[in-house]
Amino acid sequence: MRALVIHEGGRLVIEDRPVPEPGAEQVLVRVHGAGINRADLLQRAGRYPAPPGAPPDIPGLEFAGVVEAVGSAVASPGPGDRVMGIVAGGGQAEYLTTAAAHCARVPGTLDLVEAGGIPEAFITAHDAMVVQGELMAGQRVLVHAVASGVGTAALQLARCLGATVAGTSRSKDKLDRAAELGLDHPVLAPPGFDPAALAAEITAVAGPIDVTLDLLGGPYLGVDVAAAGPKGRIIIVGLIAGARAELDIGALLRKRLVVRGTVLRSRPSNEKAEATHLFSGQVLPLLARAVIRPVIDAVVPLAEAERGYDLVAADGTFGKVVLDLQ
Repeated sequence: MRALVIHEGGRLVIEDRPVPEPGAEQVLVRVHGAGINRADLLQRAGRYPAPPGAPPDIPGLEFAGVVEAVGSAVASPGPGDRVMGIVAGGGQAEYLTTAAAHCARVPGTLDLVEAGGIPEAFITAHDAMVVQGELMAGQRVLVHAVASGVGTAALQLARCLGATVAGTSRSKDKLDRAAELGLDHPVLAPPGFDPAALAAEITAVAGPIDVTLDLLGGPYLGVDVAAAGPKGRIIIVGLIAGARAELDIGALLRKRLVVRGTVLRSRPSNEKAEATHLFSGQVLPLLARAVIRPVIDAVVPLAEAERGYDLVAADGTFGKVVLDLQ
């Protein structure tokens, strides 16, 4: 099989690798589409190694494709089924093995290549914002990096749940495009912003925030705390803006806030299975009916993977970049 392999110095090389064999509770999937995520860029740079059990040099945290074979203990899905899911690595190859419990069905209404950009974005957004953040109808949501893959997924899910959404981006053009997806309150985050001032701008247009999905970290945590309403929930998913931040502990106490960090990649298998199960039950029907949709900026052939990685690194995309492995 062809696989995208990270070589010394971060070089990306397409190599032939053996097709893996599924274990008893696994399925073998012929991958059609695989999203490129910032975690892949970090792994390429040597800053985010794959956890034990995942291919150490083949990136890719999500996939969509067709089941080709199943292990002896697998009842469903079966050969020929269209599936998608999250993996700890190895998604950017023509074949992969994964736990059957980590697979969700791909509705017939969705393109199988583009579906490769769904799992990481929508499972992350749903798990962080709805399951952990306990978002309810009528509440206010703040999404940083609202034009990203997870951001556009969170925006659409929040709107479906009847929430009001404020979103930040450093690009006015991206905010305008997010408004077309239903963003209620676009807020431009200029370089070198003052957290208190940005929080004041957010609350002036949206009011105190109930749930914050922070995909950036760093100084944005100061914005989260200042903009939060009483008993607000702040869920931190990414650290693109930095791994250190100043925290107003007084505000944290007065407002009785919850600040929680979360990640999917290193979770135990049973927790990934539960997140996938909840996604299948609550989000997949919306995707099947096109109530919400994957936002795909570009589909790039595997042979042009370097270009796909450059697109993600340049931070000019709106939504996801997906590798075509057909």
